[in-house]
Amino acid sequence: MKLQTKYFGEIDYEAGEALSFPAGLFGFEEEQEFLLLPFEGSIGTLLCFQSTRTPALAFVAMDPFALMPDYAPVLQPQELKELGVQDSQELGFYVLCVVKKPVDQSTVNLKCPVAIHPETRVARQVILETDAYEMRHPLAQFGAEEDATC
Repeated sequence: MKLQTKYFGEIDYEAGEALSFPAGLFGFEEEQEFLLLPFEGSIGTLLCFQSTRTPALAFVAMDPFALMPDYAPVLQPQELKELGVQDSQELGFYVLCVVKKPVDQSTVNLKCPVAIHPETRVARQVILETDAYEMRHPLAQFGAEEDATC
């Protein structure tokens, strides 16, 4: 299938490559299918959740472990059940990035990651029940702006 994207122009993709978000993303509940596309040269740490329904809708995302190796999201039992796993460690995680100028003013949302079941490709944005992570964590505080800018 062909898809016009926000950042990558027109691309080809297979239906099985899309992630299914049964509940959508917060504020975008009607958007239930996204492609996870890496930005060129990012070595998989800087990505984009591209809507398959709305070409202009895309979210910049980052691998939180590239920023914070000890990041340890723990989902609630109901969330684990909805994703079809027993433990949070069975999932992949990405955090959304709000891009600002200058880039070191950008923030990442460590409190509300996107959890992805790697085999079923079902995804869900969750709110972690901990005070250890912030919704607007400044990217500059990681000291990784050059390697993982959003």
